[in-house]
Amino acid sequence: MEIKKILPLKKFYRHSLKLPSSKSLTQRALICSALARGSSFIKNPLLSEDPLLLKSALEATGVIFEGKEEGFEVKGVEGFPRLNKSKLYLGNNGTGARFFLAYSALGKGDWIDLYGKERLHERPMSPLISALRSLSAKIDCLEQEGHFPVRVYEGNLRSERVSLPGYVSSQFISALLLIGPYLPLGLEIAIEGELFSKSYVDMTLEVMERFGVKVEVKSNLFYIPQGSFKASIYEVPADASSASYFLAIPLILGKGSIIIENFDYYTKQADSVFLELIKDFGGMVRPIDPIGVEVFFEGRPKAGSFNLRDCPDLFPTMAILGAVAEGRTVLYGAPHLRYKETDRIKAVATELSKIGVKVEELPDGLIIYGGDNFNPARIETYDDHRIAMAFAILALKAGPLEIENPDCVAKSFPNFWELFEQLYAEDPSDRL
Repeated sequence: MEIKKILPLKKFYRHSLKLPSSKSLTQRALICSALARGSSFIKNPLLSEDPLLLKSALEATGVIFEGKEEGFEVKGVEGFPRLNKSKLYLGNNGTGARFFLAYSALGKGDWIDLYGKERLHERPMSPLISALRSLSAKIDCLEQEGHFPVRVYEGNLRSERVSLPGYVSSQFISALLLIGPYLPLGLEIAIEGELFSKSYVDMTLEVMERFGVKVEVKSNLFYIPQGSFKASIYEVPADASSASYFLAIPLILGKGSIIIENFDYYTKQADSVFLELIKDFGGMVRPIDPIGVEVFFEGRPKAGSFNLRDCPDLFPTMAILGAVAEGRTVLYGAPHLRYKETDRIKAVATELSKIGVKVEELPDGLIIYGGDNFNPARIETYDDHRIAMAFAILALKAGPLEIENPDCVAKSFPNFWELFEQLYAEDPSDRL
């Protein structure tokens, strides 16, 4: 097993970098362009493990991709994916698997099988499968009901009102939104109770509108009109989730500033709320012209209580800030974190405990008692990219730490370690 040892960063004043594009928006744009009629162009897509797995699966159903200098041209299937008895691997790409399952339900031909890593097979799919079946999709669960692997047959979907509880993964709702235009009379999705992760659903609606479909939203009801996505040019912005790791550095170290040159201060991405959360910890944030953001800080972060219902992907980053903050930090509102690449709540609690941080698990989060004395430790990443990146950033303060399976960051941030190592360039005595 590969291990990366990280030593504390002794000198840090000011650092600038550029980030890769958004994984979430790349995958939404892939589905929209794949279903569209004509040729779309996706500029600056994220070419990490998850989007590439989704791209390969789409190609197997008849979508044509042509690589260009700044992205790729996508010739869509006009709402009719080809089901050709193929077996398609989706790794541990939960978003891509759910989007592609719904996409496949529109298919014509025979059948396709969808499978992935063991962890993907453990992740719940039942709400989406049930919703698709209520629309007349023909789906067989090949091992365990409500889970991957699945076989999807040709079916003629009908328009019905679909109801989903608001606490389920927003990926289920987004998956249904993305196929809604291709049902005979469109689709109505009713959300029962309070909608969790609403900001991720808003991202889906924004991309759909960029591809020509406007969804009507009234309270907890979404109405998707019958129609089709229009071929479009879509430029993928820098990823807000990836930005959080580097933006946290001044607060982790208690000094300095960091500039992300290509991250839009005014972006509507779900995890851009991290800029406000930084302020809650005591950090200062300012926009940089023309597109950029700077975070600067001096001292020790202030503990607080944070509801992560609408930004659960920020949980590992928020947890490491809680570990160095002065006082008791409470993270709550994200019970579905237990069904991510790993049980992210339990995993983060376990690894923080290893380095001497006192934590208490909640059903939907953690209570973290911040400190400034840390133990050397080997960090298990659970094949979870976000845990690997968060603890790498924490190691700048709490090291030496050893990160197991560091290459798991390829899922969303292929050049993370390259950018991370540049932090040490000012002081050659600090090395990984």
